[in-house]
Amino acid sequence: MTLQGKVALVAGGTRGAGRGIAVELGAAGATVYVTGRTTRRHQSEYARPETIEETAELVTASGGKGIAMQVDHLVAEDVRELVEHIRRDQGRLDILVNDIWGGEKLFEWNKPVWEHNLENGLRMLSLGINTHLITAHHALPLLIESPGGLHVEVTDGTAAYNDDHYRLSPFYDLVKVAATRMAWAHAKDLAPYGATSISLTPGWLRSEMMLEAFGVTEENWHDATKRIPHFVISETPRFIGRAVVALASDPDRSRWNGQSISSGGLAQIYGFTDLDGSRPDAWRYVPEVQDAGKPADATGYR
Repeated sequence: MTLQGKVALVAGGTRGAGRGIAVELGAAGATVYVTGRTTRRHQSEYARPETIEETAELVTASGGKGIAMQVDHLVAEDVRELVEHIRRDQGRLDILVNDIWGGEKLFEWNKPVWEHNLENGLRMLSLGINTHLITAHHALPLLIESPGGLHVEVTDGTAAYNDDHYRLSPFYDLVKVAATRMAWAHAKDLAPYGATSISLTPGWLRSEMMLEAFGVTEENWHDATKRIPHFVISETPRFIGRAVVALASDPDRSRWNGQSISSGGLAQIYGFTDLDGSRPDAWRYVPEVQDAGKPADATGYR
């Protein structure tokens, strides 16, 4: 698959799924703008070591061209300037990935709205919904100038799963369902311009934060299954990156317009694999094995 000559914006590409997507787009030959708040000179409230410069360097090392730009996607003027910069330097935008998040340290597990910290909950809504709308407002006009553009809303969980499963708290639940609905709504507006909008979810992501929380590295991640058996279905951030590349490379990608899809589901269709050669299908495994109370066993699911 080649995306030579294509220009992508991965909004929220500092770490996790955003970094995995940016690197895989680079490996396919794309020019990738990587945005986020944490640089080598400035750290966001996450207080994490990953930076947008590192992601951009990984994009370039993979074969593409990575360009890091510090942007707070809650600041509309900053986003407008970012898109104008892309227009000036590239004259086009072919792929927009809305992966902005920032709420891992804000949500409280299994707490009703009256027990959840209100300030943190409302901040979550701003980070996970407002940022995506602001970015779409400014970036989609450039995307539709050339037919065939792809817009991806990254979320947690497929529409089918989230429709009848409560996701941790009212705030988290609303943010993740909203991303799927945004993709569906944008699909209606983008279709007349020959562009495609989808919502895409990874499975159980082995992000930097997740690995650290479980006390493992990518090299020995299997050790975490001794404490969290269902972690056996987990995947690297590069897997969802390969899903985005597969979509962007498909001349018939408009068939997905408005749909909610997963990295594992797309792997079954396009044939790409995770870095270890497997195809973890988490959103089939979770309801059929984990939620069903069965012993952890990924046989037939990866």
